[in-house]
Amino acid sequence: MEQLQALKQMLQMNRMAFDNSFNMMMSAFEQNKLMFNTYLTQSAGLPAEGKKAVEDWMKSYKKGCEEFKRMIDASYDAADDQLSKMDA
Repeated sequence: MEQLQALKQMLQMNRMAFDNSFNMMMSAFEQNKLMFNTYLTQSAGLPAEGKKAVEDWMKSYKKGCEEFKRMIDASYDAADDQLSKMDA
């Protein structure tokens, strides 16, 4: 049973490391998004459809990241459930 406890702790630590890394990545994305939006609003030479394309790309990227996070969370939850069943 000590091995199972060690495995649970490793999984918990791995999940925490992923969550922290993901949160840092999303913080960097938000900062870059603000900087890029400032650039887009100040650049007069970029056509409106180009600005819209960039905005759509940023929305798609964020949506993809959020979906990735949901899938990873679901995988960690499934692993936790399996380990809990083994513990019982």
